[in-house]
Amino acid sequence: MDHERVLRDVTVRLPMASTALEACRWTVTALARHTPAAISILLQVHDRLRCVAATGAWQVFSTVPPKTGIVGRVYASGEPAVVADVTADPDHLPVRPDVTAEVCVPLRGPTGRPIGVLDLQWSGPVELDRWRETAERLAARLGARIVALDGPPAESRSEKLLRHAAAMTAAPTEWDLMTAAIAAARDVSGLSAAVLVLADRPEPRLSAPTGTPGELESRLRAELTEVEPAVLGRLIAGAHRQGSAYTLGEAGHPPTEDHLPLARAGARTLVTVPVGPPDAGGVLLVADERLLRPDPTTVNLMELLAGQAWTCLDRLRTLARLREQANSDPLTGLRHTGPFGRRIASATPGRTALLAIDVDGFKDVNDTYGHQAGDRLLVGLARALEGALRQGDELYRTGGDEFVAVIEVSRPEEAVRIAERLTEAARRTGRTISVGVALPQPGESPDLTLRRADQALYAVKRHGRDGVRLAAA
Repeated sequence: MDHERVLRDVTVRLPMASTALEACRWTVTALARHTPAAISILLQVHDRLRCVAATGAWQVFSTVPPKTGIVGRVYASGEPAVVADVTADPDHLPVRPDVTAEVCVPLRGPTGRPIGVLDLQWSGPVELDRWRETAERLAARLGARIVALDGPPAESRSEKLLRHAAAMTAAPTEWDLMTAAIAAARDVSGLSAAVLVLADRPEPRLSAPTGTPGELESRLRAELTEVEPAVLGRLIAGAHRQGSAYTLGEAGHPPTEDHLPLARAGARTLVTVPVGPPDAGGVLLVADERLLRPDPTTVNLMELLAGQAWTCLDRLRTLARLREQANSDPLTGLRHTGPFGRRIASATPGRTALLAIDVDGFKDVNDTYGHQAGDRLLVGLARALEGALRQGDELYRTGGDEFVAVIEVSRPEEAVRIAERLTEAARRTGRTISVGVALPQPGESPDLTLRRADQALYAVKRHGRDGVRLAAA
């Protein structure tokens, strides 16, 4: 094998390549004329090694994590690998069942850091050391040509959109989703800032700040936070009425009145895209301080992004409603035993009071007037008790006519006063209730605290009902 001829034949066309992909494909095609090896070139694209040219294999590994396989090891370390027996190397990724040996060398960028690898795998006898030297010399010339052609190929904007769509689909919370959507808008559009305005009730609002916003994004958020809600509403309504819009990158054209806050923040380029339905969705604003001309493809991609973001947001909200329904009593809408158990498990000794509540004479109502009348009674009573509690107090339905309120107090007498407010509220509905009050003691289990509250409640029942009793400490 004349390795000098191999070098000449493989590299003769490199100066004529107009793209990095073309240079890699010419290299593989020419090299394949001199060796039966399975040849592949992988370049770093985003967070993966992507195979951009290959020959001589039933299957090539299209994308490889940066530290996977011999190729990933060489890329991560920057050190060539010569493997005489691939069965003895656990990192080997088999492209053919008969492969016995492998040589892999890094392709380097201008700083010396690897930008990819050249990999060769043989199934017969081969001078590995000689091929290592040749492969390194080829890699040096190919790497230099790739650098001259502005480096490895970047992800297309469509590929970026698909990658971000996967991140949005996997987002576990609205905050994570907004973070992913705004990052996607910046990355795919090439603009520096993105803000999402939601048509929430009772007033439109900005989505929560996400990640680490840049200067323009921070100024946009500050300006939009100060405007009247009606301005946000008009931005949303305009986008839904007229569709997406974008600036032309021309100086000397003043913004419309509703866009003045964006201009004051420093936005000179703007893409506006409607999100979701007009009454529940919003508008995505993507902006830049530079005077640019977004092309229609950019706007189309933002529309696809907005559609995916809304689908994911609607799914998260639907799941939240289903979880709330699963944790709520379907009759009264109050939370029930599942969340109640979690809440009392975090009770603070001496501060969290449990108010066990039982409706007096409820069985008689059901027996005399029927279960529908009993249901109406429970719903009306639940609303009355909720109205008598303070902000932050919690009311649970734990049984047929049994409720428990969980409240935070500074002393037991405060809990008794709130329990008395509940009995007064019940009387105004035409019914009465019995209430037992207990505060957890140090080292006491939540179940024992609730049992003491129930015992106090039964004491009220025995003494005529319609009253409150504090459990003994």
